[in-house]
Amino acid sequence: MKKYFTVICLLLNVGVAQDNVEDKKEKLKFLFEPDSLFLNIGETGTVTIKFVDTDGNLANNPFYVYGRPRRALESKPRISDSTGVAVVTIKAFKPGKLNLSVRSISQKREDRVMGNMPIVVPFPPLDRIVFNDPISNVYVGTSVNYKTEVFDKANLKRTESKVLLSSSNSDVAEFDSYGNLVAKKSGKITLIASVDDIKESLNIKVSKNPVRKISLSADKDEIRTGDVLQFNAKAMNRANKVIKEVPVTFSYSGRVEYGIGLPASALINKDGKFVAETPGVFTVIAQSGRFSARKTIKVVQRNVRKEVKVVGHGTVSNVNTSDLWVWPGIGKHKGKDFAATGTWSANGEAYFWDVTEPENMYIIDTVTVDARTVNDVKVSENGEVAVITREGASNRKNGFVVLDIRDPFNVKITAEFNDDMTGGVHNVFIYDNHVYAVNNGRKYDVINIEDPSNPFRVGRYELGTPGHGVHDVWVIDGLAYSSNWADGVHVVDVGGVKFNEKNRSKIQYNPFLAMAGQGSPGNPVKLGGMADPNGHNHAAFPFISQSSDKFYLITGDEYGDQFGMAGGYHFLDFTDPKDPKETAVYQVPEAGSHNHWVHGDTLFASYYQGGLRVVDISGELMGDIYAQGREIAFFMSSDPEGFVVNRPNVWGTMPYKGLIYFSDMNNGLWAIKLEDQKSMGTN
Repeated sequence: MKKYFTVICLLLNVGVAQDNVEDKKEKLKFLFEPDSLFLNIGETGTVTIKFVDTDGNLANNPFYVYGRPRRALESKPRISDSTGVAVVTIKAFKPGKLNLSVRSISQKREDRVMGNMPIVVPFPPLDRIVFNDPISNVYVGTSVNYKTEVFDKANLKRTESKVLLSSSNSDVAEFDSYGNLVAKKSGKITLIASVDDIKESLNIKVSKNPVRKISLSADKDEIRTGDVLQFNAKAMNRANKVIKEVPVTFSYSGRVEYGIGLPASALINKDGKFVAETPGVFTVIAQSGRFSARKTIKVVQRNVRKEVKVVGHGTVSNVNTSDLWVWPGIGKHKGKDFAATGTWSANGEAYFWDVTEPENMYIIDTVTVDARTVNDVKVSENGEVAVITREGASNRKNGFVVLDIRDPFNVKITAEFNDDMTGGVHNVFIYDNHVYAVNNGRKYDVINIEDPSNPFRVGRYELGTPGHGVHDVWVIDGLAYSSNWADGVHVVDVGGVKFNEKNRSKIQYNPFLAMAGQGSPGNPVKLGGMADPNGHNHAAFPFISQSSDKFYLITGDEYGDQFGMAGGYHFLDFTDPKDPKETAVYQVPEAGSHNHWVHGDTLFASYYQGGLRVVDISGELMGDIYAQGREIAFFMSSDPEGFVVNRPNVWGTMPYKGLIYFSDMNNGLWAIKLEDQKSMGTN
């Protein structure tokens, strides 16, 4: 059964369709007046951009305006008017050879027309060198790393400027090539940092090392790969008094348990936290000056592997599949289970499935709206309302559609919301009768749907940084976690459930909940965040560890390279929200990350061409998760009858009632389960 939100009948000769697309694109172009700009940092310029045909007539088609790279240029407005004209004010924030880019808004991706205008922003002169937390008193026989930052006249950090560090007396102390000052004997020196004609100095005292003994201990003698073990070192003087100010350095040596020449691989940080990637025998060494201590431990294989059993699969062979959601039926359908999936670069369809018997899942209804892509599907907690997103509408009214799903066999369209959403809604989340909708890729709007037939905007959250954007938002306990590309992850109070002893049984402890109570859907208030130095922050999921005292935000990348999709998942320790740190990463070298979900101490990771990955994230997390043997299972969802045959491309995942559901872009909906590995026996 199909319902059409807007019916479009197109009678085309399929054989010439592609030629018509190329002819149309060749007849349209962008004109920039002027055709280039030269700006200094902080300066603004104005450009008139027109989208025209070969005769110079306006195309009557809007387009996006954006700066490249991100955060280097701010352009206002970011969307042209409907005729295809934009008078754009540009402000430069970073130096380099930059681009003002434009892209037409079209129903079909293949119809998009691109354009670029060069903008040259010269590098300002260097201004100063700053030492980061420098140590002015060092001890003989130790080494201290000195880190510096260079700033220019525009107060921008210049990471490309290489600082030369030198000592005024190399007999007392001298630098190696990596910024480490090696102290040789007592005395005084002047540390000199220089780059170009800029210099900064620091007076250093080298003192006699009082250490005469080191002790080294750890709570365990045997751990698994991936377990983090804290080594505690104490440096003591002749009187056995602990000396805290003298640095202790850690190192290790190891012997793997298999004899094929592979190296023992591990990581130990400056605080003495150790984690191993390979099983074997490891000796950790703590050293200060000429004194050292050792402790040997055994590392065994983590052994968390499980087998994957396919429970059910619903092939979608005519279009690409996008996101999914699974939920329990209500009312007369109580006791049954349902799922919804979207479609990508297709015909604006969303499919509704009966998955009560997952081994026999099947489509029970289809909703078709005026769109090319229904990128996201979300269902309210009470199971009454669903929201599907729209991109590529023929009339450019790209918002979201509210659905009545109380009867999933007979889904009804309740309302649409398109106001100020010309560029499309990519992702949404439903929380407490509000829709959080990522609008035009630059902000998220908050839409009240207490009356699903009458949605209205009550608030919005938008960054103020140059070239800002947002890709996804996820709301739990009244906290919105938005993924903002280079601006990283933001945690925003939109009506946070403040943690206290009375509600301890209802919500798990999240340090941001202690800060909640300031915001609401109509007044989002940022509580914290962390920038992404690589600029790829695509999705985020909060993780309250079930087996440690840690609170993490797991952020996923999305980007492509010459080999296809790439990226991984970053574990940001937000246990102290004011001092977040990245402590671990999970990355499949040959594949690219997309969406993810956490249940208990398990990560379910959609990995595009790398299939679905199930990862053990119990305990404290540090280092390379992939290399540590923490992968519980992976499944390559190959389908000979798929839209793209025998080529896995996993998009999104969601655990539900002991099963793992996921959508594959090339072949539809899957349900799998994990089972303990069975002995394979011998021949």
